[in-house]
Amino acid sequence: MAFENINKDKNQELIVLEDGQGMIIGTMQLSFIRYLTYRGGTRAQIEAVRIRADHRGKGIGEKMFTWAIERAKENKAHLIQLTTDKKRPDALRFYEKLGFQATHEGMKIAF
Repeated sequence: MAFENINKDKNQELIVLEDGQGMIIGTMQLSFIRYLTYRGGTRAQIEAVRIRADHRGKGIGEKMFTWAIERAKENKAHLIQLTTDKKRPDALRFYEKLGFQATHEGMKIAF
């Protein structure tokens, strides 16, 4: 049901990466969000990035992010953003290596 709901939304893109045998080795969700600042501009949001454990360290994640950044530019987004758990230092280093900067402090309320 989740995939069907997301696929109905034209502002959502689900990326599923398979190896040569049809095994899923990576996923990502790329969302395009219009908002009031930047005159109704668009920002891209990366979510649900997963690389199968036995495929990590092979450059797959970097290729997926490179693709997502280019896709955001194609869709005229003025920035691309993501959130990550502060308890994941390896992920933080990976994102920083790709050029992401921790410019804001995020907050949330869980329901």
